[in-house]
Amino acid sequence: MEPAAPTDDPALGEVVVSQAAIAARVAELGAQIADDYAGRAPLLVGVLKGAFVFMADLARAIDLPVECDFMAVSSYGAATKTSGVVRIVKDLDLDLSGRDVIVVEDIIDSGLTLQYLRRNLLARGPASLEVCAMLVREGQQKGDLGLKYVGFSIPPDFVIGYGLDVAERYRNLPDVRTYKGA
Repeated sequence: MEPAAPTDDPALGEVVVSQAAIAARVAELGAQIADDYAGRAPLLVGVLKGAFVFMADLARAIDLPVECDFMAVSSYGAATKTSGVVRIVKDLDLDLSGRDVIVVEDIIDSGLTLQYLRRNLLARGPASLEVCAMLVREGQQKGDLGLKYVGFSIPPDFVIGYGLDVAERYRNLPDVRTYKGA
């Protein structure tokens, strides 16, 4: 079967984060979370759709019992720039009351979506709430977002791969690349 995004696809730019670097950093983040939450069972809340690949790898890298739930929020649609309006498309199934919650994000841009999520989830009474972001676009945030776990800081280019997409394409790339358009 041919991959969804062949390496000769003209829309693919240079590799920003390699598959090997991702694997190494995910293992480090998993170990750090396991140390920080020793004796507890954190609830990983994946922000769909982009974080599903990262969250699957991260969950396997945490040497603790973990539970997983998902929510979907939208601020992009099919565009490559945020609309500035955040809305919940799919909410959580689990109750957060008294739980140690780690929000798993694929990429942080302005932080608007994250600020909205943090307020929304804190209102549900978790014992703790932290964020684990695979990527943070440098220079795009408005103020300190209080990110405890960060995979990589990257330039402000639009990127695809490792769960990140353009109109649902390129999520299955094993690395993170710039997007040059079609």
